[in-house]
Order: sequence, then C-alpha cells, then structure tokens
Amino acid sequence: MRTDTDSSNEMQIDVVDELRRPEYTGENRCEPCTVLNLAIAAILGSIVARKSRLGGLLAVGVSIALIYLRGYLVPGTPTLTKRYLPPAVLRWFGKDPEPAVASGLGGVDGPTTDADRDSTAGDVATFDEDDAVAPDDDAVADLEAFFLANDVLEPCEDRDDLCLTDEFEAVWFGEIDPLAESGIDVEAAVDAFGFDADPERFELGEHGEAYRLLSETGAAGRWPSHAALLADVAASRALASWTDDWDAYAPETKGEVLNGLRMFLETCPSGGDVRMGEEVVESCCSSHEVIAVTCEDTGERLFEQRLADVDA
Repeated sequence: MRTDTDSSNEMQIDVVDELRRPEYTGENRCEPCTVLNLAIAAILGSIVARKSRLGGLLAVGVSIALIYLRGYLVPGTPTLTKRYLPPAVLRWFGKDPEPAVASGLGGVDGPTTDADRDSTAGDVATFDEDDAVAPDDDAVADLEAFFLANDVLEPCEDRDDLCLTDEFEAVWFGEIDPLAESGIDVEAAVDAFGFDADPERFELGEHGEAYRLLSETGAAGRWPSHAALLADVAASRALASWTDDWDAYAPETKGEVLNGLRMFLETCPSGGDVRMGEEVVESCCSSHEVIAVTCEDTGERLFEQRLADVDA
C-alpha cells in the first residue's frame, strides 16, 4: 500500500530530475563558470542577509543546490555565455576558443590539457622529433600538391573536386580491413607516426568517443573517433608502400598528411557511407559551426574544420 511518504519522496525525485541538466554538470561542468555562479550566489545571499540572516542562508543554500543540479544559477547563462562572451573573456575562464582541428598528429581536441597529463600511466619517455625530420618535410606543406604528385588524389569525374584514386583507395582499404578485425594497439599507433621511442612508454586511451595517444608531455595524437584512428593507422601503412620516403617524414608532418587525407573518404572505415555537412559544436562556454565529415551508420566523426577557418 502506498503511503503519503512514498508519494512525497517520488515528487521530490521528480522535481530533482526536472531541475537536473546533465549537459552542464558532471564531466560537462564548466568549473570556472561554476566558481562565477557561486560568487553570484554569495553576493545574492549577502544582500538578502541584510534584511534576514535566515533568508540569506536560505538563498545561498537554494543557489548552491541549483548550481549543483543545473551547472548554473542565472537562467540562460550557457546560451548567453556562448553567444556573447568575447574570446578574451573565454580565455580568462580557461575556455580558449580553440580550432576544431588542430594541426599535427591525429588532429581534433585542441591543446593538451592537465587531464591529458594526469591520465598518462607511469613514466613515459619523451621523443625527439628532430631525429625524424626529413630534409624535404616542407614538400608536404601543400597537402593538395603532395596528394596529386603521389597519385593519392585526382580530379573527380562527376564534380569539380578531388577524389581518391581507385588504386590508392584499394591499397588503403586493404590495410583498413585487417586492422578492423585485429584491433589497434598502442604499438600500431606509435609505429604509424614513426615516434622514435619505446611503444611501452605511450598509452592509447579512450575518452568518450575520442582516442588519445599520450606521452609524459601530454597528447601525442588525438582522434575524434575509433574510425578516424583506424583510418590514420591504415593510411600510414598504405603510404609507406605507396611512396618512397614516407618513413623519413617527421611524426608531426605525418599527422598533418593523415588528418587531411581523412576528409576524402567516401566510405567509412567501420562500414557505410560518409556524409559532409555543417554542424554546430558546443562546449559549456562556447559554440561554433564546423564542416564535418561523419560516418552515416555509426555517427563517428572522421574530420571537422571550423567554418570560420574555411571561409578565411
């Protein structure tokens, strides 16, 4: 038999669930924004306390509960923050409006964070990229010219664009298929970029949908999905047999080549078609439009570029 106490408890749970905003709490919580909202709560409580000390304590308590459940106190804070705060203010809060695609290895996540470093297991050796730099690294500064010169890309037959050559696509997917079956370990990722260091001194970690190759200096490689990681490792192996000097390039150069090559995929490494379109990427404190290449069947992100960077 249900009691009044049971009904009261259920009502309280419903109210809490209604107030809760998981998109702004937990792992998604913006800590600097939380500090700011707590400061607002303290100011509000002090104002109310001038007339009633009990009222001030109650106001602070309710405010803290709202910030805990919702991630903010003032209604509309996330939207206003994303829309109106200038980049200088976002940087002050530790929310630098970073580009959607970082140049270099693997490419998506922006600058290395403290969380990247903290998640690295054990002592990890640094690597000296100078040891891997080839005299002609500048030759791939123009990725389009590099791909055309090596018969990786060619003008599309049905549109004014560039497409993978049938021959290279066959070699690429010839490397993707066995990797998809066997899986990718840290040694395969390290070898793909030619790091001159023991693979045991790296860690390949999964962070939500993204993957990161970590060393003691932070993230050595970043990918938005397993499909992107699979594409890069397989492409590196394909280019090693396709070009004469792939192994001579620096890890950073290889990362830029592989990151750029990924956007020309028309079939997802994990199966199904690929679509390209404009999407909005949001964090707790900012939002921006990107050109995104995504696997239709799985929703895995292969590549993204901030729209402002494309227009520029």
